[in-house]
Amino acid sequence: MKSRASIATAEAGSVILQRMQRLLACLYDAHVEHDPQAFLICDRRQLEATLGAAAPEAGDEHVFIVEDREGVRVGLFIEREVLERLARQDPLESLDAGNLQDFCTALEGVSHFHYLLWSLARGREVSLLELELQAEVDKYASALTLLTRQRDGEFPRSLHATMFDRVRFMPQLEQAVRRRYEEANRHAARYCRELDERFLRRRRSRPEAWVSELRRFFRFPHQQKLLAASR
Repeated sequence: MKSRASIATAEAGSVILQRMQRLLACLYDAHVEHDPQAFLICDRRQLEATLGAAAPEAGDEHVFIVEDREGVRVGLFIEREVLERLARQDPLESLDAGNLQDFCTALEGVSHFHYLLWSLARGREVSLLELELQAEVDKYASALTLLTRQRDGEFPRSLHATMFDRVRFMPQLEQAVRRRYEEANRHAARYCRELDERFLRRRRSRPEAWVSELRRFFRFPHQQKLLAASR
């Protein structure tokens, strides 16, 4: 049984999910009506009761859609321990090596939730690869935004290698799932590096053009996203 202090800490961590969604909404000028807190599950047993055999065997975040008698429901699962650690070391105030992994875990879940609901509100179909690719870009762009802000405008030069070159995939992943993650990582790495070189690493950086390009990419449909990330 979880203590009251632990539950309160996890609840404080769930508030960070709201702030993460606001970060994405502002970055992309793409707002959604729904609050991730209202759809949040942080107990794995509850997730398993909701999804049954479809519940993921591993992973600290998961966005799902289920159909029942009342219609279609969307849910966001973030492991309680992740939320507790985020509450103790808030990455939106100070992002570093100690909380980067938990930040990425939570941001990935929020990204899936945000992009899925934004797309559904516009009648757009979304592929699993598209969700993963957008999440990879979201994690990097959000971390870069936070670090630049927290370091008085200094560009975090090691961030790209940390987030794209030093990743590890869980060995128990099904082959098709692993290929999808690897493809999303590869495309996002190429795309984010290109944007860095064009808009942020030059003597006269143009962060406003960087944001403008990210907003265009966010609105691209599946094939156009892949084309943009493959140049």
